[in-house]
Amino acid sequence: MNWAEFFKYLALMAGVTYLIRVLPYIFMRKEVNNRFFKSFLAYIPYTVLAAMTFPAILSATGSIYSAIAGLLVGVAVAFFEKGLLVVALSSCVAVLLTELIQKFVF
Repeated sequence: MNWAEFFKYLALMAGVTYLIRVLPYIFMRKEVNNRFFKSFLAYIPYTVLAAMTFPAILSATGSIYSAIAGLLVGVAVAFFEKGLLVVALSSCVAVLLTELIQKFVF
């Protein structure tokens, strides 16, 4: 890839990124009063984070069983309103124990 092609792609990427960020400001000049649309906009960050995190959880370990065990333990600990560090550590311990059990049993 030569430098001209690199800068062409860089400018295209910068333009697309700028366009995505500026379009809401162009089309939404007034305050949003619709309750449904306000709630929709409020939940977008959580859904995007979940959509990126969930597949990574299932593919981050050596097997699907340990990934599911870590996910279930993490959800259970988070349900009881524990902190982020406690949830992460308990999920890691669950994955470690599941991997060790699989290693020695199978």
